[in-house]
Order: sequence, then structure tokens, then C-alpha cells
Amino acid sequence: MNTPYYGYVSPYSAGLRCRCPRCGEGRLFSGFLAIAPKCEVCGLTLAHEDAGDGPAVFVILIYGFVMAGLAAWVELSWEPPFWVHAVIFVPLILGGSALLLRPFKGVIVALQFRHRVAGFENEPDGPAGP
Repeated sequence: MNTPYYGYVSPYSAGLRCRCPRCGEGRLFSGFLAIAPKCEVCGLTLAHEDAGDGPAVFVILIYGFVMAGLAAWVELSWEPPFWVHAVIFVPLILGGSALLLRPFKGVIVALQFRHRVAGFENEPDGPAGP
């Protein structure tokens, strides 16, 4: 069996671009957060991935820390009424969290592939190069 060699694809680059972790070309997602069953370019089976709650936890911890700091800075600098905080930060928090979930999930799936865990144990990169 002669499988093509795809070379090295950075898991961070592939994940942030929401591309296949093996070839770096095919789409990783079939919906907003739904992983495609397989890569349409290289045929890598993606259906068994298990990112779990990892992306949400990272978004909550990282983005939540940034937004809490920004809200505290706004409060200490200008002391606006509560409704101003709600008008500014509710859309920022909801929109920013939703936009960050997809690339964070992509990075976690790509790292699972790179380290051969969560169902990627038997997936080859392809034969060794020349």
C-alpha cells in the first residue's frame, strides 16, 4: 500500500486555521463546532476525535481573565453605571467566546493527532520521506 507523505504540519497552524491536522488542507469542521467525519483531501478519519470540554475550559480561563481585567479597568477608570457594563461586556463576552471556541477546538484536535491520542493512535502520517 502506497500512502502519500504529507510532511510536517504544525498542529497550531492547522488548528488555528481549522484545517486537517495531517495534510493541513482539508476542512476540519462540517458545522460551527461539529468535526467533519473525514478529511476530504487526505481521507484522515476525524469522527473519533474527543476534544471534550477542553476548548471551553481554555476559552473560559484565558478569555474570561482578559474580559474580567478589562471590566475592572473600565470600572476603576470611568465608574460607569451597571447598564453600560452590560451593554459593552455581554456582547463582547458572548461573541468573543463563540469566535474563540472553534480555533481552540481545532488546536486540541490537531494536538491529539500529533501525539496520537484520543482515537488517532493508528493513523499514519504517510511513509517516511525520501
